[in-house]
Amino acid sequence: MPRFKRVSLRFSTQTLLLQLGVVLLVVLLSGAVHAWLVYERIGDEAENQALTLARTVAADPDVRADVQTISKEEGTPPPAVLAEGPLQAAAEAARVRTGALFVVITDEKGLRLAHPEEARLGERVSTDPSVALGGQEITTRNTGTLGPSAGAKVPVYAPGSTTEQATIVGEVSVGYSVESLSKSLARDIVPIALTAGGALLAGVLASFLLRRRLQRLTLGLEPEEISTLVHDQVAVLQGVDDGVIGIAADGRISVFNAAASRLLDMPDATGQAWESAPVPQQLKQLTQPATRDAEAIEIMAAGRVIVANARKAWHRKEDLGWVVMLRDRTELQQLTRQLDAVGTMSTALRAQRHEFANQLHTIAGFMSIGHHEQAAEYLARISSTGPLKFPVEQGELLQDTYLQAFIGAKSVEASERGVVLRIGPETMVRGHVADPQEVTTVLGNLIDNAVNAAVGGSAAERWVEVELLDEPDHRGGTLHIVVGDSGDGLGELEPEDVFAEGFTTAEQPVRSGAGQGLGLALVRQLARRRGGDVRVLEAGRRGGPGAVFMAAIPGVMGRTETIGKETFLEDGND
Repeated sequence: MPRFKRVSLRFSTQTLLLQLGVVLLVVLLSGAVHAWLVYERIGDEAENQALTLARTVAADPDVRADVQTISKEEGTPPPAVLAEGPLQAAAEAARVRTGALFVVITDEKGLRLAHPEEARLGERVSTDPSVALGGQEITTRNTGTLGPSAGAKVPVYAPGSTTEQATIVGEVSVGYSVESLSKSLARDIVPIALTAGGALLAGVLASFLLRRRLQRLTLGLEPEEISTLVHDQVAVLQGVDDGVIGIAADGRISVFNAAASRLLDMPDATGQAWESAPVPQQLKQLTQPATRDAEAIEIMAAGRVIVANARKAWHRKEDLGWVVMLRDRTELQQLTRQLDAVGTMSTALRAQRHEFANQLHTIAGFMSIGHHEQAAEYLARISSTGPLKFPVEQGELLQDTYLQAFIGAKSVEASERGVVLRIGPETMVRGHVADPQEVTTVLGNLIDNAVNAAVGGSAAERWVEVELLDEPDHRGGTLHIVVGDSGDGLGELEPEDVFAEGFTTAEQPVRSGAGQGLGLALVRQLARRRGGDVRVLEAGRRGGPGAVFMAAIPGVMGRTETIGKETFLEDGND
């Protein structure tokens, strides 16, 4: 058997045919509905015209008198008499004058007293007259002995009767032929047909134009090919951890992947104008017309340290816009801080282990030679000061071992740079540190900045003072930190300027990508993310004392409860 190859129409051709079918269907439906509305309007006009004529005939005094006279007689006059009577003449005159299909007059029983066909005089009407005989006017569309019609029925009242005390002696029925309505419709349908034809022609022309535009916009690609391209693009954009923002040549955001939304903590901005989009201003500066393949910068956004760079996109000589890449360096920054803290703590622990061994040897010496009292005094002294004496003044005010070790280790680093680190007299920490990572990041950064300021200051005596206070609350406890130094203060800088991205207290200038200039901005973001804050209490002055910073970090402290002689630490963990 011969095999026939299946021929599939192109998508643009299918679209064209579908549009033509829809346009044709809409035009036909619209034309039919319009024709029906015109027909209904003509029918309503015919009913109103019939009602007016029926009222006129029923209100004629002669008609009322003649109908009353016949109604009072015994029986109904013969058709021949009725045909020659005044009611037949009056009804026929009204019918001929108005072009109605019929004008019928009946008595109170519904028997015809006037009718276009004389043979039907004296017979009962073919349609129900009870409504009109009951005193109500009615318009109808029905089929009688003369064919389908649109008409009306009106009661005939006796002469001299009023509406309140009406005596009904008959009724008048008037009707207009439906065929005449159809002729009127045929006259009115010509404009409707011309309008529908014009609409159909316009729809066909628009469909052809739309087909050409569709082919041009899709570069002649079929839907399957476009779908494949879209799937590949989504897989690439959503499958990477880097944020990707595409800005078209007209300044509109054409690509905004999920990673970009996550890093910038904002909803998908696809379709928005780049200049008005709620993205950091530094990203917009990367895409200025004067720059091309801008150098990578570090910014703070949504509590994250982000490395951003922008590249100009070209296709041959056509400008396609910009591509902005975002990479998250928050974890790297935090790991760096943690490694610094771990290194500081390990150094302190090694020194502590060495000193602890020496103290054990001393105690063993006292015991071996029988100087028990001196051994007890020595134990009491080292119990109050700790097993290791750091170069930190008033370190005995710290009861938490983590804070003792961390600040003690920082005091060693400060001492190596000629700076004295001391604990403020108002320090009072009754709980213990439950979240060392956050405390390390905030406290370590503030101390490092203060040491840098003290080293660079003009005061003869270089010092850094730290005051700590914990405040119990329902989340475990808030740690309040106040750090001052002997530096030259902020000078002409506003307090908020030091929290801007790029500000640094380091001696070396900020180098792009080096990670400097983000410490204070980062610790403020961390504190605010917990519901706290970092701010400047005093700006300081040249020659000292320098600036004073305050930080509040909620939820990083655990409670310490003493029961009897045993101490229990509570941080919410078993």
